[in-house]
Amino acid sequence: MGDETFGIDAEVATLIAREIGEIQQLGIQTSVVIGGGNIFRGLAASARGMDRSTADTMGMLATVINALALQDALEKVGVSTRVATAIEMRAVAEPFIRRRAVRHLEKGRVVVFAAGTGNPYFTTDTAAALRAMEMRAEVILKGTKVDGVYTADPMIDRDAQRFEAISYLEVLEKGLKVMDATAISLCMDNKLPIVVFNLRQPGNLRRVIMGEPVGTTVRA
Repeated sequence: MGDETFGIDAEVATLIAREIGEIQQLGIQTSVVIGGGNIFRGLAASARGMDRSTADTMGMLATVINALALQDALEKVGVSTRVATAIEMRAVAEPFIRRRAVRHLEKGRVVVFAAGTGNPYFTTDTAAALRAMEMRAEVILKGTKVDGVYTADPMIDRDAQRFEAISYLEVLEKGLKVMDATAISLCMDNKLPIVVFNLRQPGNLRRVIMGEPVGTTVRA
């Protein structure tokens, strides 16, 4: 969405695509789980009275639109990409099949996972944790608009302090808005680290991959 109030900012899509393309050149196997909040937020619609299952399904469909936009941006910068959806829609993307997705990664393609888990009541965060487990990922990189995890919302509280590292339990106990509790618990049970960083800062994705101290690491 960038600085727009709605929809897709082509410049932001291109920026993200170039960041991903840069780490692909390092030989990193990369998959992406994308949200749809720039188009439709299921939880927000549910709060306004819409049936939660219907709202969440609409939100999942919004992620497919974003996935196709990212695929287009990636292929324009020369990165081979596949979109895999949890909700079957063969006319626009292939259905998610774990072994097929792993094979795409082995062939050097970026796999964009869309439609969340395919189930209502589960967030994009949970989908990211689930797909990471299924792909046997080494780490989840959560790209946001802030440069890590803070004691409070840094956009509101000027005294908020950033953590360089924090444990899963601390995130849950302090109620920090890193990922939802289901996703954090899943990562904790499987000892999968999470790095929260600012995706808007050019070069940050590569810096994280190279092990530089960027953002906040959530681990055991």
